[in-house]
Amino acid sequence: MAAATIEGLNFNLTEEHLAVKEAAREFAQTELLPTAIERDTHSKFPTEEIRKMGELGFLGMMVSPEYGGGGMDTVSYVLAMEEISKVDASASVVMSVNNSLVCWGLETFGTEEQKQKYLTPLASGKIIGSFCLSEPEAGSDATSQSTTAVDMGDHYLVNGTKNWITNGGTSSVSLVIAQTNVELKHKGINALIIEKGWDGFVVGKKEDKMGIRSSDTHSLMFTDVKVPKENRIGEDGFGFKFAMTTLNGGRIGIAAQALGIAAGAYELALKYSKERKAFGKTISEHQAIQFKLAEMATKIEAARLLVYKAARLKDEHKDFIQAAAMAKLFASEVAMWATTEAVQIHGGYGYVKEYHVERLMRDAKITQIYEGTSEIQKLVIAREILK
Repeated sequence: MAAATIEGLNFNLTEEHLAVKEAAREFAQTELLPTAIERDTHSKFPTEEIRKMGELGFLGMMVSPEYGGGGMDTVSYVLAMEEISKVDASASVVMSVNNSLVCWGLETFGTEEQKQKYLTPLASGKIIGSFCLSEPEAGSDATSQSTTAVDMGDHYLVNGTKNWITNGGTSSVSLVIAQTNVELKHKGINALIIEKGWDGFVVGKKEDKMGIRSSDTHSLMFTDVKVPKENRIGEDGFGFKFAMTTLNGGRIGIAAQALGIAAGAYELALKYSKERKAFGKTISEHQAIQFKLAEMATKIEAARLLVYKAARLKDEHKDFIQAAAMAKLFASEVAMWATTEAVQIHGGYGYVKEYHVERLMRDAKITQIYEGTSEIQKLVIAREILK
């Protein structure tokens, strides 16, 4: 049993937890690792790999079995996220968005009809979803929504553009945040379910990104898209609260992703240090490298405990906002630092695409940006501790 306790929280991992962790690790090593570099190089979406992830239950882990999900807890989810992110953050971000943002949002706030129609195929992995909040002029400032949803009686007429949308080109269902009443500001925002293929819904070009290159990131354009009223999530004006509440949980998933990237880089660096020789002995025998490995192991373990704490608080239905923000802030900083150190340990080999640490270093950067930048996490933490 792996165990740790913080503020009375028991972090014991059950046999079920360990089984989930091992299943995710095996999948990552056997299914994702062989093609990770090639997919990254060519920005190729892992279509077949994501299909298998769905079949194994990784795309709806926390959803009730009633709707085709695994009925697992958040701890199980972060354990799986960590293992898959050690190998391929492009695949894990698909998993994160589908689990944390789309499925969780629909199950928590959707109507029974919405759950039956959309959540069930999403949770089983038959389709994947996207979460559409960011805009060309609205990143960290989520209150400034330019996408509009005009109330037309029995439907909304949606116009606008969403940027940086993960799964944008491959998702069948998009949860779109749009402004209905400008005078009410953030209290006049709604969350709408929009299906791919509806008239006026256009998928823009795929972004050519620094990292997570095989994930599917697009702009989405809406021109007079008719959205039935029954596709609104929650009451009129609930959209901003829906988005912020959903993102609070989403931060735990990205924190787990950052943790996995850091841990994956550390494992590669540790292995390489025992193989590479310099000055007549393996570099792991040199104190300079030992100190790097020791600091990496310590910071990664600290990040792991923060992630587990946030997950456990969410599972126990306690206030996890501060814990999630701390976990994402720290884990993403550790990911960027640890991957840089892993490249340094690899020396010149770490700088070429043949070695996975080069990709992990590029992948790490986005964890400091999406689902709330590090600066936004600090604002959230400050707000919580000053209450």
